[in-house]
Amino acid sequence: MAVNSHITIGGLTFEWDLEKGKFLFEQQDAVLFWISSAMKTFFDTIEEISGEEASNLVFETTGFRQGLVVGQYFEKIKDVDAAQAAELITNTYASAGWGRTTIKNLDFGAKTLTAHIKDSWEFKINQAQGKKQGGNYLPAHYAGIFSGLFGQNMWYKVVQDQLAGHEYSIIEYFPSDVTISNNIHQLARKKEAEEILRLETIVEEKTKELKELVRQLSSPIIPVLEGIVVVPLIGKYDEDRSEELVVKTLNNLPAHKANYLVLDLTGLDRDISGHTVSLIEKIGSAASLIGTETILVGISPELSLIISQSNINLSKFDCFQTLQHGIYFALGQHGRTIV
Repeated sequence: MAVNSHITIGGLTFEWDLEKGKFLFEQQDAVLFWISSAMKTFFDTIEEISGEEASNLVFETTGFRQGLVVGQYFEKIKDVDAAQAAELITNTYASAGWGRTTIKNLDFGAKTLTAHIKDSWEFKINQAQGKKQGGNYLPAHYAGIFSGLFGQNMWYKVVQDQLAGHEYSIIEYFPSDVTISNNIHQLARKKEAEEILRLETIVEEKTKELKELVRQLSSPIIPVLEGIVVVPLIGKYDEDRSEELVVKTLNNLPAHKANYLVLDLTGLDRDISGHTVSLIEKIGSAASLIGTETILVGISPELSLIISQSNINLSKFDCFQTLQHGIYFALGQHGRTIV
């Protein structure tokens, strides 16, 4: 083959300059790729990195913007109307291997049309990928072309898809408020919302795990000596945690054959409420019903003030300043001491 050669097909010129490694299509630099191998790999890689949803938007956006450039170019050719421009464009694309596109029902007033697209390179790539639904690069590309030709934003609707077994795809085009920029922003907001939802789910799961851990660790029942158990109250008690404490304590007292329940209030949250005071009274009263006497130890000044201001009477329970004193008292009631 000669170093420089050219050929004209359908009025369109193809040129090669092997010395410079250039291929020209209508005097413009162009490249050639194998569709079902090289281009398929290109599309596969974009989808692998970006994900299917994001890559679809990339193809759609790229197709539209490239089409807009083409449409604006032909719109500037004053002696060519939209119908002639459409025929020139589709013939040019056919000669470049883009498949056969036929424009139907072109309505200049309504600015609507229908495109029949057959055996496009996008269809061949999607077919090689094993997809069941066609891509949106070419549908968006022609939307961009006619947006440029009509000077108005156009969008599309896929009515029939060649990948579904039809002879060709049918795409309807019409004026629309849908824009590429809005689509990009919507996807970005959707991704942000999905990420927020994912993080909220993680937080919710971790919160459940922490609650379960707190439930297991908080207020353990500690058998310190025969017949004596200690239950330390730690932190703040809401309704759920209070109920858990009462049930857990009462269910375990008989198993330890406890005669005395020592409630250690040293670790209670400083922000003590009347609910906490009620909880203490509830545990002590319930314990007495199953034959276990309650001793309160570690009452802080804040708690003593709240107790005195409440209508709940805790004077029926023996109270001591420290846990050691409470245990000594319980032992003394059985005539025992620590030697």
